[in-house]
Amino acid sequence: MPIHHAVLALLDGGPSYGYELKNAFESAIGPQWGPLNIGHLYQILDRLSRDGMASPRRHPQSVKPDRVVYEITDAGRAELARWLGEASPRSGGFRDDFFLKVTAAARSGSAGAVRTVLDNQRAHLLRELRSLEKLRRDAADPVVRLLLSAASRHTSADLSFVEDAEASLLDDDGSTLAALARPRPTPADGGTGQTTTRSAVGGAATGQPPGVGWVGG
Repeated sequence: MPIHHAVLALLDGGPSYGYELKNAFESAIGPQWGPLNIGHLYQILDRLSRDGMASPRRHPQSVKPDRVVYEITDAGRAELARWLGEASPRSGGFRDDFFLKVTAAARSGSAGAVRTVLDNQRAHLLRELRSLEKLRRDAADPVVRLLLSAASRHTSADLSFVEDAEASLLDDDGSTLAALARPRPTPADGGTGQTTTRSAVGGAATGQPPGVGWVGG
């Protein structure tokens, strides 16, 4: 996720340099984001400088290498105002690795595969939720507490999806999974009307490599 606008927001508070910006970002955004890579930050600062949104100035130091201090420009302030004035669409849309796992397991027709995927994800999300709640209770900054609360709500919503998937795929004595795994014609049958079972898990029964039976078509 691009963070150059967040860097502009920090520079709008006054000139700063690499490691100071790194510490300010991590303090402002909270622990749920994770550490900011300093190399990535310097790439962002170089880009902002090239685009005329930040102005770098070199400050000599007696012992250490020269320190480069960055200051936001008028163009940078205009871009920051434009960004703040727009809604934020999901950067990755609704693409999610877990959704793909549910799709693969469900189309295999195997209740065991679906159960494994859902149970593993539920356990992971519960651990994540406990960690977020502890961080939120310990946070002193009100904005960080707010962001941690939002992260907890996202995690809770993911848990609700796990429950929905379980109810939809496993609570009907296997009829839904059986329908999903029902043999279907494939282009490889040469139009003979023969069918091949599509399975995301047991590829040997499909005549396709394991794990790809539900892809395409």
